[in-house]
Amino acid sequence: MTTTNKEDNFAEWYLDIVEKAGLSDKRYPIKGMNVWTPYGWRIMRQIDSYIREEFDATNHDEVCFPLLIPESQFAKEKEHIKGFDSEVYWVTHAGLDELDERLVIRPTSETAMYPMFALWIRSHQDLPLKTYQIVNTFRYETKQTRPFIRVREIHFFESHTCHTDYDDAQKQVDEDIEILARIAKKICLPYTLLVRTEWDKFPGAYYTVGIDTSMPNGRTLQMGSIHHYKTNFSEPYEITYEDKDGEHKFVHQTTYGMSERLVGALIGVHGDDQGLIIPPGIAPFQIVLIPIFKKDNQGLVMASVKEIEKVLTDAGFRVKLDDRDDRPGAKYYEWEMKGVPLRLELGGRDIENNVVSFFRRDSAEKGTIAIGNLVPGVKMLLDDISECMFNKANEIQKQRTADIDSLENIPEDKILRFGWCGCDECGHKFEDTTGFKILGRPYFKEEFKGKCIMCGKDVDAPAYAAHTM
Repeated sequence: MTTTNKEDNFAEWYLDIVEKAGLSDKRYPIKGMNVWTPYGWRIMRQIDSYIREEFDATNHDEVCFPLLIPESQFAKEKEHIKGFDSEVYWVTHAGLDELDERLVIRPTSETAMYPMFALWIRSHQDLPLKTYQIVNTFRYETKQTRPFIRVREIHFFESHTCHTDYDDAQKQVDEDIEILARIAKKICLPYTLLVRTEWDKFPGAYYTVGIDTSMPNGRTLQMGSIHHYKTNFSEPYEITYEDKDGEHKFVHQTTYGMSERLVGALIGVHGDDQGLIIPPGIAPFQIVLIPIFKKDNQGLVMASVKEIEKVLTDAGFRVKLDDRDDRPGAKYYEWEMKGVPLRLELGGRDIENNVVSFFRRDSAEKGTIAIGNLVPGVKMLLDDISECMFNKANEIQKQRTADIDSLENIPEDKILRFGWCGCDECGHKFEDTTGFKILGRPYFKEEFKGKCIMCGKDVDAPAYAAHTM
């Protein structure tokens, strides 16, 4: 078990889980730049594989751009540099020589990619241009760092696309949202899509859609975001194309970013006081096999469990046979802490009855599977675990949302849903008065009739606010 309780002290529980499950090592001598340990990296790689699968299938091409960006290129989009100016790392020397021009260590890749896009795109036949990369980005995080949630070296996915006009770029935003739905289902994470306020949108964006999930302490965690840029970047970077009539026009652009915060969200959303609970889709090991034997049947049990391991592995499952010389109870503790979805046990009595005993990490349900029905039985269990985890997380997120129509008795541990007229003055006043951050308005229209909580004007769309991680 963890040394702290998830509900009583989420912050300490979270750090305890990361350490005991072996997901990350914070002892690297630069604060906020943690080492991915093997188990944590396996989880991240599995998520990356889904991202690649989805974007390859939607005709995006994977690229890999350099880490360093010349200051002259970084400064071309004024809103962008203003938004990142306090967060970037600068390279000023090469060896003992001072550089003629400072270099930015990539905080995000717009300013690295777009000078090249201007060279790659010539005519409407080059569009749409759809690219993505999975790289590390670097931001000087000044708040208290926390593994996966607030770090200074960030494992990061970003797609960048160019289009002939606003509408075609908008179609890309809609496709990104469809991709997100499929990825979120695989990793069992609920989320909301909220169009950020003007003062909280991505620097240089026309509009930003935040992807938020709720955490047990009542705060929200932004896992990613989708941006429509219009021509805000193509104009300063001179990314133009020649249309069918020979007229030169600026492209419209979008980006979509997600990071290792997905791992932080998985820990917070699904874990319990016994440790992690990992969805089958991204579990490094979907099944752990534990042999239970005595001195007089060790050979029989080990031969049988190895045969089961081969059958399940050949069927495509990720299987770990734990045949270490240790007590079964110690093994149970370790693999429950690591969140393996399904534990299978085989002992002498199981062999006599032609069954395998199982334990579900998500519900602690126990039972048996007939050996003759092993592969379909395991598949059915893993599918049900995924479905139950996703549905439970969605229901909990709904329960953490509260409708309010006044500033009296606001629950501090909830996501707030309320009326807001949309004006900056009312928005800033709400944030200053309550200490909550306005996350934005729903990307998809919600039924709502009410009044602005600050000025009393009639409104037909809600806003959401929360304390954030």
